[in-house]
Amino acid sequence: MAKTARSPTAEASPPAAAEKHRSGSAAGSGLRSLASAASGWWDRWAVMGSGLSKLERAFGDQFPEGERYFGLENFGNTCYCNSVLQALYYCTPFREQLLEYYAKNRNLEDADENLLTCLADLFSQISASKKKTGVIAPKRFIQMVKKLNEYFRGYMHQDAHEFLNFLLNEIVDILEKESSSAKVSPETTSPEKVSNGAAVDGVKKEPLVTWVHKNFQGTLTNETRCLMCETVTAKDETFFDLSVDIEQNSSLTSCLKNFFSTETLNADDKFFCDKCCSLQEAEKRMKIKKVPQILVIHLKRFKFIEQLNRHKKLSYRVVYPLELKLSSNSDDADCEYSLFAVVVHLGSGPNQGHYVAKIKSHDHWLSFDDDNVEMIPESTLQTFYGSSREYSGNTDHGYILFYERIGGNCSEKADSPEGGV
Repeated sequence: MAKTARSPTAEASPPAAAEKHRSGSAAGSGLRSLASAASGWWDRWAVMGSGLSKLERAFGDQFPEGERYFGLENFGNTCYCNSVLQALYYCTPFREQLLEYYAKNRNLEDADENLLTCLADLFSQISASKKKTGVIAPKRFIQMVKKLNEYFRGYMHQDAHEFLNFLLNEIVDILEKESSSAKVSPETTSPEKVSNGAAVDGVKKEPLVTWVHKNFQGTLTNETRCLMCETVTAKDETFFDLSVDIEQNSSLTSCLKNFFSTETLNADDKFFCDKCCSLQEAEKRMKIKKVPQILVIHLKRFKFIEQLNRHKKLSYRVVYPLELKLSSNSDDADCEYSLFAVVVHLGSGPNQGHYVAKIKSHDHWLSFDDDNVEMIPESTLQTFYGSSREYSGNTDHGYILFYERIGGNCSEKADSPEGGV
């Protein structure tokens, strides 16, 4: 099912277990020992690394003007957080709007520190850095995450998808509260009386559309057609990402087609038709009513196996295209998306492992593995499709896919996806 924007309903996260440390990060330990904080806002974060980096040498004279590439320090088990933060940083519209928010609010004396201000501080330091590359330790951000959500406390292996949803929804909550505080006068109406989409003085208020909604939110329409009276019942549902089931030796395109396929409701699953006033057989399907600017797709690789009474990681081979097309209801308007980030889970099971991010920036693909950032060929993405065999030595699999819409011309309603296999 789809992930709703305000009330996430993703599959239950597996029991946590200690995350395995990767020996590959040892190369960065020498640089970390050279960390120093100067003054002002540099005191808030540890910025490490000096001289011409390996990544700068790889770019040569083609280093993107104004761009910065910083690794993030791992605090024992925070790779799930680091990989998602890197994907969001290189989501250009999200980054630009977050930095705009930071510029407007950084000098407010009465502003309380929250998850949004910590994230804005982090992104601002990276983008404003005089150095082109380096490593940052986002300690204050991690501390705020753990303060707000006990699920992310301790040193247990966490789920990157759960963290992404928590982060986006928390930012929305903060923006909505700030909007309510700014628009509602204490002398007339208390903030408790104003809620997103609620009625005030008998007048229905439109839900606040934040820049998070503008980037990530789409709308699904759940249509159910009674096979007795042919009445169609439709219900809209917003989402920040789509969680799709996967199959062995398949493609993202085929997985999405299954997600949007028609399902027959019969036997014990009959639909109660209001017109017939009784349970009836029916057909049910999902449609995309409004496409998002940033399409986030979560591949459901962690599945609960009843016979084993535990979660198991599905290493299925699922090919995801660099360009994805959603065919619309109209004849000539399609929605085209381009892949710009993949959060990869490394490990054989749901209770252990490591997360990294593979990101496209200025036509170059880069690997972000905590504090290590390096350039990679585009063909490397194929190694994270999965395995065509159930038992394989390949345990590195694409988990969360980030697509950005190409252009703005596409219809509001979209049906089946198209893409290369």
